[in-house]
Amino acid sequence: MCMKKWMTVSLFCLFVQLGFSQQYDPLNIKKKAVEYYTKAQERMVDNNIVSAIGLLIQAVQTDNRYIDAHLALASLYGQIKNHSKSVEQYEISFSLDSNYTLLYKSPYAFQLAALGQFDKALAAVNELLSKKHITNSSLLNKLEERKKSFQFAVDFEKNHPDKNYVFAPQNVGSGVNTADPEYFPSLSLDAQQLVFTRRVNNYNEDFYTSQLTDKGWAIASPLKGNINTPGNEAAQTISQDGELLIFTARDRRDSYGNYDLYYSLMTPKGWSDAVNLGSNVNSDQWDSQPCLSPDKRDLYFASKRIGGLGGSDIYVCHLLPNGKWGPAENLGPGINTKGDDQCPFIHVDNQTLYFTSNGWPGYGENDLFYVRRSVGHSWTQPMNLGYPINTVNDEGTLFIAADGVTAYYASDRSDSKGSLDIYSFQLRKDIRPFKTLWVKGIVTDKKTQQPLPSTVQLIDLATEEIITEVQTDVNGKYLITLPVGKDYAFTVDHKGYLFYSDNFLMLNKSPDSTYQKNIALQPIELNATIVLKNIFFDVNQYELKPESKVELDKLVQLLNENPTMKIEISGYTDNVGQAADNKILSVNRAKAVVTYLVEKNIAAGRLTAKGFGETNPIADNNTEEGRAKNRRTEMKIISH
Repeated sequence: MCMKKWMTVSLFCLFVQLGFSQQYDPLNIKKKAVEYYTKAQERMVDNNIVSAIGLLIQAVQTDNRYIDAHLALASLYGQIKNHSKSVEQYEISFSLDSNYTLLYKSPYAFQLAALGQFDKALAAVNELLSKKHITNSSLLNKLEERKKSFQFAVDFEKNHPDKNYVFAPQNVGSGVNTADPEYFPSLSLDAQQLVFTRRVNNYNEDFYTSQLTDKGWAIASPLKGNINTPGNEAAQTISQDGELLIFTARDRRDSYGNYDLYYSLMTPKGWSDAVNLGSNVNSDQWDSQPCLSPDKRDLYFASKRIGGLGGSDIYVCHLLPNGKWGPAENLGPGINTKGDDQCPFIHVDNQTLYFTSNGWPGYGENDLFYVRRSVGHSWTQPMNLGYPINTVNDEGTLFIAADGVTAYYASDRSDSKGSLDIYSFQLRKDIRPFKTLWVKGIVTDKKTQQPLPSTVQLIDLATEEIITEVQTDVNGKYLITLPVGKDYAFTVDHKGYLFYSDNFLMLNKSPDSTYQKNIALQPIELNATIVLKNIFFDVNQYELKPESKVELDKLVQLLNENPTMKIEISGYTDNVGQAADNKILSVNRAKAVVTYLVEKNIAAGRLTAKGFGETNPIADNNTEEGRAKNRRTEMKIISH
């Protein structure tokens, strides 16, 4: 607290004394106690809070009736976030003279709320508001706002009882955190690399990285290459494949406003020179806090550009087919408010978006919220993350690992090594994103074994929504995230080749492993054959299940793109039951697929259906896994 703030407190005390004092008289305080109090004021001129607290303790020890010293102690304890001691000092003051200290029910309520005692905080504010002689409009407005926030907190706790949740942030250690501020953490998909911003010498913002070892996070070092400059590089987002970095830079020669978004590419020598993302993304105002979707197709960020709904809004740009970013789109009033909405973070599940806002109901300042993507790519109603993740103070950016449980954020807690440090904690169950695994591999030409740039899609079998779509790199490599909790079709396409299909059935199971799938696509030619792995039937039935539509529509697309192609649909079963029955079942299943294609305007003359029953097994019928592989539908090109 500077001298100006100290004087404000003193004048405030005087106002209270003149207006309400009936018992307390500062003139009756012991002289020695007043001397300690005066010296404490002098320490505050130098912003020496620790020394001032020591002197104030001596003042109240010398004369425990010294209300002004108790009130000053309460204020300073609050500044250093020792909220329990602050509350203790306020309560001592109230016990000495309830009239003299009446208006201090407001900061007292704030300290109670900081401890999570929202019911007591609400009672203190209500007590103060019940006094008819408070005419200060600014104080009344502040009290009304706090009443609203404390009431929200009380109601939230009633509606979200989770007595078993323990909020215990852990400092990630001296490998990452220093006396300088560290913030904006982000993590690689495998949780082995941490990237963050450090404000070196409290001036120059640069990017640093640390690797996870058996002993914790290793000593961080600046990102290699040309990414860091003598200027400020702040908020950043790194693609899940580690090849693209988007960040905020200030006042560069090629910028459109004071803060713009730039990108850099990973090269053998490190990160490349940064390139401005252009006028579709940047404006002549503040543009910052980027977050890239896991498939690198959506870029979320915060902006104060003209035309928004509030001070800062959250926008998204979509990647166009030509590789450029499309125009920025405001996420709209379902997320943005008349206040400040910022710090977007899209989890690797590509379905759960977290952000901060002071416009939605909350605990008083910027709170953390989340929304989930629903059918049609709309968003659910924002949900407050609740106490103790949200508090009466400002909450900042949040990063959540692929496990959906471990969160990282920056805070200046009591055990920080400087100002802001990076901490990790466990999310409460009801606010977690979907746990996310991943699939990676290489796509090649089956004949030449050469890398084949292709499109890889993950599609929700229930809703037919594309969850993620990525392009392989020039070497055919891909990495695609795989949220658990749903059943997916997994497809790979390249023009002139038969598509590859597979599935990941994760609705009722949650595996812990990741997947490696190297895929060889077959050129479109006579007798080329693929297994249609996402054609589904109930046991001993031949009616197509709704989940089959994703795969069937892929087949329709292939036939429309190749109008001279003729195909054979072949049905197979396992060896359970009578061979004759299996033969009939396999024929009917093949016919069901052909019927669907005809209904989609594919000429019947281009289609043949055959059933082979339990013949031609491709796996061991003595195991359930083998029998599942033998129950299949195949497609073969018979004319092209």
